[in-house]
Amino acid sequence: MKRNVKTLTTLVAGMMIGASTLTMFSFKGLDDKATVKERVVVKKVYMEDQNHGQLQYKWNAPDMPQNLTFAGEKVPLERTDVKEQLDRELMYNYYNQTSTAFVLKMANRWFPIIEPILAANGVPDDFKYLCVAESALKNQTSPVGAVGFWQIMPRTAPEYGLEVRAEVDERYNVAKSTEAAAKYLKQAYQRFNSWTAAAASYNMGQGGLNGKSKAQLTKDYYSLQLSDETMRYVHRILAFKLLIGNPEQYGFRIEEHDVYEPLKTRIVAVTSSIPSLASFAKKMGTSYKKLKELNPWLREERLTVKAGKSYQIQLPMS
Repeated sequence: MKRNVKTLTTLVAGMMIGASTLTMFSFKGLDDKATVKERVVVKKVYMEDQNHGQLQYKWNAPDMPQNLTFAGEKVPLERTDVKEQLDRELMYNYYNQTSTAFVLKMANRWFPIIEPILAANGVPDDFKYLCVAESALKNQTSPVGAVGFWQIMPRTAPEYGLEVRAEVDERYNVAKSTEAAAKYLKQAYQRFNSWTAAAASYNMGQGGLNGKSKAQLTKDYYSLQLSDETMRYVHRILAFKLLIGNPEQYGFRIEEHDVYEPLKTRIVAVTSSIPSLASFAKKMGTSYKKLKELNPWLREERLTVKAGKSYQIQLPMS
């Protein structure tokens, strides 16, 4: 009998520790002052299977909005197909917590650079979420050769003012690539008279979207039959708008001290070639590694500067 009591006590204690650990892991900072909504959410996350004494997970679909716009244009959520496609993307990224939480941290560093450039070019602020959908705010390279935050192809880059060569690839420059993306989006809007269509064209190309529109006798993105990737694309952007624009509503609690701060740098104008970037970095009081981190568009160990050309290199403020 004593042995059974001891076993039962151990089991209960283990269950309590497991439950409390899951609670702390999922919802940092929950205390006696937590709101009713927070407590309900925590309650939904786990439950005890009374028949087997095991901790069970309980997954819940994130709340869908009643109304939603993209770049000032109405999203027709009253249509079943639109609502279900948004639900799919929202649920996927809602449960991809690691990536979404990382983006929330990175947004504090990069949105202050992206937002004013979009605004200066007359592009709606919602397009910063397109950047998230493209790269998760990381300088990535796709299998087909698209590069940077905005995933720009090498043949497209020069059309929008970006230099791409062995030593320099400005697709890795966040500010310059944002300028290029803004020019493309503004051009696409002028062609389709719809920001939603402009976003779709960023995925499949203006020519591709225009061809589908003519063949299907409509320019309405939500009424077009497109590839699965492009059909999901705008809905993925909308999902990020919901999650990043309203993180606490969806259970993401990123404290102020958790976010990544903007990089503090100074600019040095370079008008002549640099045979060794390592030597240049040392002369400037920094390291080669830090130089490359701040200037990922520098692709080699040297920089050749043609006559009349100038480059802006970022260095640590200190």
